[in-house]
Amino acid sequence: MRSGLIAKKVGMTRVFAEGGKHVPVTVLHVDGTQVVAHKTVEKDGYNALQLGAGTAKVKRTTQPMRGHFAKANVEPKVKIAEFRIAEDGFIDLGAEISADHFVPGQIVDITGTSKGKGFAGAMKRWNFGGLRASHGVSISHRSHGSTGQCQDPGKVFKGKKMAGHYGDARITEQNLEIVSTDAEEGIILVKGAVPGAKNGWVLVNDAVKKERPSDAPYPGAIKKDVAPEAEAEPEVVAEEQAAEDAVVQEAEAKVEEPASEENKE
Repeated sequence: MRSGLIAKKVGMTRVFAEGGKHVPVTVLHVDGTQVVAHKTVEKDGYNALQLGAGTAKVKRTTQPMRGHFAKANVEPKVKIAEFRIAEDGFIDLGAEISADHFVPGQIVDITGTSKGKGFAGAMKRWNFGGLRASHGVSISHRSHGSTGQCQDPGKVFKGKKMAGHYGDARITEQNLEIVSTDAEEGIILVKGAVPGAKNGWVLVNDAVKKERPSDAPYPGAIKKDVAPEAEAEPEVVAEEQAAEDAVVQEAEAKVEEPASEENKE
């Protein structure tokens, strides 16, 4: 069992498969997902990775959380989540997980917070049929009807399906297919709809009911940054070559000057 990752829902679009068939996809953006902390059996009773995503302003981060992020040498994060892992599934602190953590064709489970619908009636919230639309009903066509029994038990049982707050709940959509990934842009395309509104955070995990593909990286796909020295190396080589060329040109000029004076005499 390996870690998942945190992504931001950008919106929906479509891609064209072979043969011209269009596939509706949800675009997920992996924005600086880094390992913030390790949870171990010895210390916490379970093995897990704590990941953080997004970049939060330091002035809006509490002092305890500043110290928590400083331990891992990462910038303050907007979203934090834990992922249960196996004993050999740990990733180094501060490591950044890329979109290549999942491979095209892989089946995943995505958890998010659904859109809030406010206070909804029983017909919308629980798909009740409502009362008759004509005879015998007066101004209560969409009501939920009776909710109790008789004097015994003389109460409404807890959990009764009634009108109330609808949506804004934690939902896991299972068995969604990864269409493609782009590690450079941090983009993951998922076939179908994903819970939540645009710009909402979602948790992407390997599917519980399907096997993980053999080519999926384990324990995870780590994003490797180019070192500053490696970036500056071509410039240094160019400067050294230019300096050598200048020395050679000066030496040739000194050799040619005496020869020209002798020719004049």
